[in-house]
Amino acid sequence: MIIGKELLDKVCGKAKASPRLRMNYNFHQSLDEKCHRFLNAVEPGTEVPIHKRPTKDETFVILRGKVRVTTHRDDGTIIEDVVLCSEDGRYGVNIPKGGA
Repeated sequence: MIIGKELLDKVCGKAKASPRLRMNYNFHQSLDEKCHRFLNAVEPGTEVPIHKRPTKDETFVILRGKVRVTTHRDDGTIIEDVVLCSEDGRYGVNIPKGGA
């Protein structure tokens, strides 16, 4: 499967129409799979609540636009706050399992 402009435009259109302003396009067939692979279109104004992934690493790679990624300690203090943007040379981030 080619991940190109047509697919990105389709998923972004669904995100814009969603009340949460975001939409996944899953490549994995089941939530039981060890590795979840998906596109996540996130429109301006959406927020993803602080959460942990106790059993899996989480990796973000940006294809277009910008996204702020903030990691926290258990007490809520910020470890790192970065804006991913390919134009600025910040393409992604990997958060190890247990990180938030």
